Amino acid sequence: MKKQKSKTKNSPLAYIEGAGIVVEKPVTDTIEENYMPYAMSVIISRALPEIDGFKPSHRKLLYTMYKMGLLSGSRTKSANIVGQTMWLNPHGDGPIYETMVRLARGNEALLHPYVDSKGNFGKAYSRDMAYAASRYTEAKLEPLCKELFDEVDRDTVDFVPNYDNSTTEPVLLPVKFPSVLVNSNIGIAVSMASNICSFNLAEVCETAISLLKDPAHDIISTLKAPDFSGGGFIVYDEAALREIYETGRGSFKVRAKYNYDSSNNVIEVTEIPPTTTIEAIIDRIVEHVKAGKIKEINDVRDETDLSGLKIAIDLKRGTDYDALMKKLFRLTPLQDTFSCNFNVLIAGTPQVLGVGEILREWTAFRTECVKRRIFFELNRKKERLHLLRGLQKILLDIDKAIKLIRETREETEVVPNLMIGFGIDELQAEYVAEIKLRHINREYILKRTEEIESLERDIADLQETLDSKSKIKSIIIAELKEAVKKYGQPRKTLLIFAAPEEAAEELEIIPDYPVNIFFTKEGYFKKITPLSLRMSCASSGSATSSGAAEQKLKEQDIITLHEELTNRAELIFFTDRGQAYKSRASDFEDTKASVMGDFIPSKLDFEDGEKPLALITTLDYTESIILFFENGKCAKVPLSSFETKTKRRKLQNAFNTGSPLVAIFKIARDADFILNSSAGKSLIFNTALILPKTTRDTQGVQVMRLTKAYLKSAELYRDGMVKKAAEAAEIVAKTLPAAGKAVKIVDSVQLTIDS
Repeated sequence: MKKQKSKTKNSPLAYIEGAGIVVEKPVTDTIEENYMPYAMSVIISRALPEIDGFKPSHRKLLYTMYKMGLLSGSRTKSANIVGQTMWLNPHGDGPIYETMVRLARGNEALLHPYVDSKGNFGKAYSRDMAYAASRYTEAKLEPLCKELFDEVDRDTVDFVPNYDNSTTEPVLLPVKFPSVLVNSNIGIAVSMASNICSFNLAEVCETAISLLKDPAHDIISTLKAPDFSGGGFIVYDEAALREIYETGRGSFKVRAKYNYDSSNNVIEVTEIPPTTTIEAIIDRIVEHVKAGKIKEINDVRDETDLSGLKIAIDLKRGTDYDALMKKLFRLTPLQDTFSCNFNVLIAGTPQVLGVGEILREWTAFRTECVKRRIFFELNRKKERLHLLRGLQKILLDIDKAIKLIRETREETEVVPNLMIGFGIDELQAEYVAEIKLRHINREYILKRTEEIESLERDIADLQETLDSKSKIKSIIIAELKEAVKKYGQPRKTLLIFAAPEEAAEELEIIPDYPVNIFFTKEGYFKKITPLSLRMSCASSGSATSSGAAEQKLKEQDIITLHEELTNRAELIFFTDRGQAYKSRASDFEDTKASVMGDFIPSKLDFEDGEKPLALITTLDYTESIILFFENGKCAKVPLSSFETKTKRRKLQNAFNTGSPLVAIFKIARDADFILNSSAGKSLIFNTALILPKTTRDTQGVQVMRLTKAYLKSAELYRDGMVKKAAEAAEIVAKTLPAAGKAVKIVDSVQLTIDS
């Protein structure tokens, strides 16, 4: 294939034989123009719920069922509902029906289902229990949906055309209770996700009422904890729940419910966490039994039937079932962690909000709905009053009106003549002209006159309500109380507190005390108590408190990390082969400054020739790590991606090895870094510009644009690192990637992987 460049210098056009004129375009521009609209569509129109608690697919399905009369009518075949929904949702019947299944009572996925189902809709707690085809099942709307659609036809929300402009659909549903928190919602968009747990309807409504009355209300006093349709127990941790309520992020533990049948020596699990399935639990138990970690079990089987979920665990004679369950909670998903990410679309913008913020946004949305409903009713009454006032003028001299109509020759002149004869407008004249002859009597006239007085009173009341914030607030509170009265139910998920003996046992196994850890470039590790470190400094006469200068090291070795931690700290050693080795500070003996320490490749059984590059420490895996590569890319990965249940574990693909690693840092929050290239250019950027990736070996995002150069070093930026403040401002990245600029850098002691 011959390629002939255009004659114009730097022209983006090129001629390729057989293809014609081809426009040369940077691949980054093509990705931005083609991929970004798709990404925005997924985020805004598909994956994330809005303040009414629904994704577009949910809303379209439920609104279709409402228009089909399924709120009060009898059930109809699910296939019929799926077909009708295609007027609003142009997807195949499979995805639409799957959406309907999750909303159905029979599936047991939602705490308060929206679809009243008949037939096999599968079970949320089973991986293998498939739902029946749509031609076999039937459905209608649950009574709860009355709170969703009661005002939808009263101009409370905006309507938009459907995909082919053949009909319209609501943008949001005017929900009368905070459904966004009442039912769980999981969505995975592009570069972001949402995971909202469900809460008890009565507790959510009571909390919303309390916040309306007192914005400083302590949410946790009325909203005890999440509540799941599958029941179970939440291991109560007030601090963790407060963090979720305030930030919209966090996690808590959910534990299965079980009972012991002493006559058959069987443990029967009847409720499990919402994050797992029966099959996953059984598979994990079998795996540990085969590995010899659990020796107390004879058999485990699924005995789920029409009466509900049941996992039967046959025990060996003499087994302490309570101790076995504690082990199963630790080793299997019978106790699992639910991670919250309250990412909600607010006016088309994704926002991670706490419970209080979500309820305040819902209150603002509901207030607008109530105002629009009152305004709608007010206009209808004003229109009715306007017509009746025209009728009133006619009825004052009915004989004149009859004579005028009788003497009018053409029908089209009746309305204009009434307008002229009685001084009324066209609408009033049309209304009068349509009155039946039988209504021209005293009783009819008196009733209409009384209605005028009633309408005037109603209009005054509605206008007063519309102008009063307190009255609108009272309406919302009354609606919330009514929702609690109609649909409130006791908690299904109960609260338990961690047994004190469990915490005591953990403390006994892993003593907790302060330690200083040291890690060297050659791979030596030391753990020294503060007392030992102070004694070492005192004996050597050193004035430094850290004792770093007094450490015994291998010749030409240097200390790359010194931190003050506790004996329970988690350690992650990254190696030159893209692997990570996990350990704990408690796995190492306390030592002294006068010894060289443990050689990590030998201690953790590294592969032959494998060398450690860096050590990252953590106490709770809440931080993130930032990795910089020679090709100018940077990756931000949550440390939680490295969290495992085992004490020590070798992790493959700990980071991307496509380009050499230059530096790795641990950060608790977004920070500024300064990058220096081999071409002498520098760049300052904030890590908030890049999104975190849960995939450990992600190749990252291009941060520094490099041409015939490579990233030489990266370090945390501190004021004064660039000699001139004006130059520092010039190299701050606004968008990524950026090329940077040559500036005068003050000498730094920060080490990189290669230093």
